[in-house]
Amino acid sequence: MANRHIQVRRVLMAGVAMATLAACEDFDIDLRDIGNGFDTTSAVQQLPGRPRPDDRGVISYPNYQVVVARQDDTIRGIAIRLGLNPDELAAYNGVEADAILRRDEIIALPSRVAEPSPATGAIATGPIQPLDVSAIATSALDRADASGAVVSAPLAPAATPSPAAATPVLQGSEPIRHQVLRGETVFSISRLYNVPVTNIAEWNGLNSEFTIREGQFLLVPRGGAAPAPTAATIVTAPGAGTATPLPPSASTPLPDETPSVPLPAAAAPTAPDIGTPTQPATANARFSMPLQGAIIRSYAPGSNEGIDIGASAGTNVSAADSGSVAAVTTDTSGGAIVVLKHSDGLLTVYTQMGGLTVEKNDSVSRGQTIGKVRAGSPSFLHFEVRRGLQSLDPADYLP
Repeated sequence: MANRHIQVRRVLMAGVAMATLAACEDFDIDLRDIGNGFDTTSAVQQLPGRPRPDDRGVISYPNYQVVVARQDDTIRGIAIRLGLNPDELAAYNGVEADAILRRDEIIALPSRVAEPSPATGAIATGPIQPLDVSAIATSALDRADASGAVVSAPLAPAATPSPAAATPVLQGSEPIRHQVLRGETVFSISRLYNVPVTNIAEWNGLNSEFTIREGQFLLVPRGGAAPAPTAATIVTAPGAGTATPLPPSASTPLPDETPSVPLPAAAAPTAPDIGTPTQPATANARFSMPLQGAIIRSYAPGSNEGIDIGASAGTNVSAADSGSVAAVTTDTSGGAIVVLKHSDGLLTVYTQMGGLTVEKNDSVSRGQTIGKVRAGSPSFLHFEVRRGLQSLDPADYLP
């Protein structure tokens, strides 16, 4: 009996292994998390994944089509595979026709090709259609009576489906197709659409340094929502907003004032003995403050992936800890962005800077000046702490 269980278990394990290999178009191990790189496992678990392309690599939406690049793919190879002009496809995506693309990189098509279908390895025919939520809600309301109770009715005989109705249709939200402009970064695009950097990186197969190029197309999944306005954030025009209440004297005259007898001066209370104030334990903090200033915007995942520290323009910005310069770039407004990589794999990100004193691959020490605060209204430093693609609360690492 025991031998029989062992044989059944071996058959099941072999079947699972064969099914897994059959589902993989290219057997390519993801090495992005090796060497203190970016571990994207948690992002994949938390965010909706990109739709699976067909055997050609095509994902089709009603308004556009894109191709997901394979390992060592080139624009010329994609063009030959789809019957397109390589030079036209390369110019449309801002890249050379023979440049080797990253695996999972998104290539936009300037014109539509044959729609995905079971013949091309897709599970449905045609573009991915938006989900008709209103039709589902209307159907549910139609089954309720006037009292609000749901009314059940016998099912009608099933009709024979027509060939068109039997064809499965994929449904889902069409992501935004964003073409990268000069000076843009993944961080600025993330803030533009209020979508986490993690989501953009996973959908577009970005490398550990979030490298993008001018003219490149990115898919930005929908779902980011701006924070709801509060009474403290709503700004109204002068004269608008809350009405000024009428004073009590407008309806009832105030009583005559009677001078009161002044109270005797109270004796000054004795100050309590609170001991000697202690100094903050800065030695135990993982990072030091990049500059001294008040935090004018706190960490809020999804809307602010770090903290904003108010400071005068020209204030020196220091490295929060020793490490190496992993990236130096600029955002859409021209402000400099510096990313430092530290020994334990943590990253610190500094934006709204100018007057940089470091370059990519430079080694820096804790407290070393790396640039200055850029002029603004108000002027401030945006500071982030990250582990891979995941942002962390800087307050947990600062004194």
